[in-house]
Amino acid sequence: MKAPKAKPSGQDRKITWKEIKRQKVLLFWSAVFVLYGFIFCYLPLGGWLMAFQNYKPKDGIFHSAFVGLDKFEQLFSDMTFLRVIRNTLAMGVINLVSTFVMAIVFAILLNEVRSRIGKKSVQTISYLPHFLSWIIVTGILHDALSSSGIINELLLKFGILDQPLNFFAHPRYFWWIVAFANVWKETGWNAIIYLAAITAIDPSLYEAASIDGAGRWAKIRNITLPGIKPTIMILLLMNVGNVLNAGFEVQYLLGNGLVKSVSETIDIYVLKWGISQGDYALGTAAGIFKSVVSIVLILVANQLAKRAGEERLF
Repeated sequence: MKAPKAKPSGQDRKITWKEIKRQKVLLFWSAVFVLYGFIFCYLPLGGWLMAFQNYKPKDGIFHSAFVGLDKFEQLFSDMTFLRVIRNTLAMGVINLVSTFVMAIVFAILLNEVRSRIGKKSVQTISYLPHFLSWIIVTGILHDALSSSGIINELLLKFGILDQPLNFFAHPRYFWWIVAFANVWKETGWNAIIYLAAITAIDPSLYEAASIDGAGRWAKIRNITLPGIKPTIMILLLMNVGNVLNAGFEVQYLLGNGLVKSVSETIDIYVLKWGISQGDYALGTAAGIFKSVVSIVLILVANQLAKRAGEERLF
């Protein structure tokens, strides 16, 4: 007697016209987003061809003279671009560490708040800066750090300074001002996903730890942090690729002639040469360099996480 055939699983089931008609709304919107991604994310990659040409707008991308890697050689022989790479990398690393750590710390501390009303109030207030434009944020920073601003008034009152300090006239303060701006603006928003990961931890683990006499710090160290470790690793890998995306608006708005040597990033360099100076090929080459480095950083970080046995992207 033959055994009955097993029913096909969801993965083995053939797609039929009936199934397609049933999922037509989902398929329609999926097609819309795929088309959007192709038009605005992949189609513009054809513009990378300009980096290998002596591009002239009047000749167009198909008739401009091909120059190979000349634009890249010009790029890396420019000391200004090398300084720009240093600035971008330094601010990117500082922003990554400060915003990443502060979001985790804030989420853990907020989770420890016992008052539901207090917790919701702090959580809501912490989200608000994320929705402010950089114009408003940099305006607040300019007012707070000006010679007559609240920061100078406090420093003078407590005797830390003898006279007001112009923070935007000293290059050594600029990177830390940018880092502070990013932390203040994004910490509450970045903490959302960590709060969601914390709520997914089994409450019985905390109950068992309380029975064993564990305090709050012991619970954080032995339950909360290990519980959100996979989320931390995934977000860290994703953020590593954004190290060279140190920013444009905040550096452009806060920068001035006195701190130009430390304020210019790759994005500002692309704006300056690619648009203001009309050298689209050089600006495109700088953009390609930034994209390639970001991809390499993600691949390397992902491989290191794989060898360490941690969560990874792929």
